[in-house]
Amino acid sequence: MTSHPTPDVPVDVAVLRRELLGRYAAIHVVESTGSTNADLREAAAGGAPDRTALVAGRQTAGQGRRGRSWASPTGGLYVSALFRPDGVPPARLPWLTLLAGLALVRTARGFGVTATLKWPNDLLVDGAKAAGVLAEGTAGPAVVVGIGLNVAEPPDDVEPGAGGLRPTGLETHAGPLDRTAVAVALLGELADLEERWRRAGGDDPGLRAEYERHCGTLGSPVRVELARDGLLLGTARRLEPDGTLVVRDERGADHSVSAGDVVHLRVR
Repeated sequence: MTSHPTPDVPVDVAVLRRELLGRYAAIHVVESTGSTNADLREAAAGGAPDRTALVAGRQTAGQGRRGRSWASPTGGLYVSALFRPDGVPPARLPWLTLLAGLALVRTARGFGVTATLKWPNDLLVDGAKAAGVLAEGTAGPAVVVGIGLNVAEPPDDVEPGAGGLRPTGLETHAGPLDRTAVAVALLGELADLEERWRRAGGDDPGLRAEYERHCGTLGSPVRVELARDGLLLGTARRLEPDGTLVVRDERGADHSVSAGDVVHLRVR
């Protein structure tokens, strides 16, 4: 394991462990890997403990939602955390994606960057995408929550995300950042939010209200690209207690959306 930051290992694992062990059972840092989520899914199958975290300086086979590749250039933070939330009903587990979004908003705010969320998993700064989240169920039962956060401005060859979202990095808006400090803040916020949510049995109205305050999707006209080429046009109205999005279509009918790519539409 690496204990001091290098250009490809942007965080100091000794600092992470000093600041976060207790809230996490184990913390590992690697220079490069295929996918931090894939590594932790494998670790979960081998009995890795609840609240194991892995940070990589680079991914070579990162994945996004709906099987897409996840661009993982040097200059980002690629973080996955393994949770075994005993006592939380399976229907509430999708909230882990939303909690990761809240952790990102809080982290950005801590470094002076105002950000919003696009349901369910994108961090937006000035309309550009600074981070994404992918949560995956695995053996245990357990959930691996992966976060890809652009700290530096992404290279020009990084393609836009779903809906044409251009990429951006926190440093574009905050100036140079200590990536160890960013990693400590992000993992700390995620641990605190998950612990509170778990104590509430996966249903904390206060956390739902906080997410709603930061969610730019709510109240916006949207296009939802559903699985199997389905398409839904309407206005995002509210969140259900399980985290699904309710969209009211142009005929006034409400639809609950549990998965899909949401594109914010401009009002003409």
